[in-house]
Amino acid sequence: MIETLTHQELRLCLEWQVELGIDEAISETPIDRYELAAQAPRPAAPAAAAPVQAAAAAPAVDEGPGPVEAARAAAQSAPDLAALKEAMAGYEHCELKRGARNLVFCDGRPGARVMIIGEAPGRDEDRMGRPFVGRAGQLLDRMLAAIGLSREAPGTEEAVYITNVLPWRPPQNRDPKPDEIAMLLPFLERHVALARPEVLVLMGNAACQTVLQTRGITRLRGSWTQGFGLPVLPMFHPAYLLRNPHAKREAWADLLELKAHLEVPR
Repeated sequence: MIETLTHQELRLCLEWQVELGIDEAISETPIDRYELAAQAPRPAAPAAAAPVQAAAAAPAVDEGPGPVEAARAAAQSAPDLAALKEAMAGYEHCELKRGARNLVFCDGRPGARVMIIGEAPGRDEDRMGRPFVGRAGQLLDRMLAAIGLSREAPGTEEAVYITNVLPWRPPQNRDPKPDEIAMLLPFLERHVALARPEVLVLMGNAACQTVLQTRGITRLRGSWTQGFGLPVLPMFHPAYLLRNPHAKREAWADLLELKAHLEVPR
């Protein structure tokens, strides 16, 4: 068909194509793209993706026992108080240890009839490594002396044995946290079992929370109950008495209750 067109007609056709924007020759012969699209074979359906093999689960990392389990294992393995103190010194799960100067383990006489459990070391206790040696401890000594007891008594009848729920001082003397109490509870239970007291005196709410799983010292104080398989007498903490001298009347009544209990023939 192109061969029959005159030179003038071919020129007009080229100008018309340029006006349409066709300014480049792709091939020497025209191609009908619509016809090619109709004749082109349909693309095959994509092959089903091969099932991805589940990645093998990464082997579980053995992080060892948790804080409570580690404490329980260490405590139960201690055959005596010296070994228990060593086990507590080697316990690494409690962050309080990082900021404390000393492990405050105990004071008084092991085997004493009365075991006193306080809350946690304060500044003086942390410095000296002994429980109840500050102002509250001095008041406690006077309270015990009033009923014939002492941490320095040579005999088990008049002696007391003293420890705390926590062996390390909390920052700024804050209250013990529940997780701290939980992880150190196995050590306290073993401590009581190895010290073998006849009665426990719980000084303040933290000790009651740990041993009796309840709080409310103003309601609990002065009434005998059971904890760790032993008779338990909750009392006001001496530090509370220093801040609230009016409560010394109730504290004196509690001391007389303890004295009467110890005087009952066994």
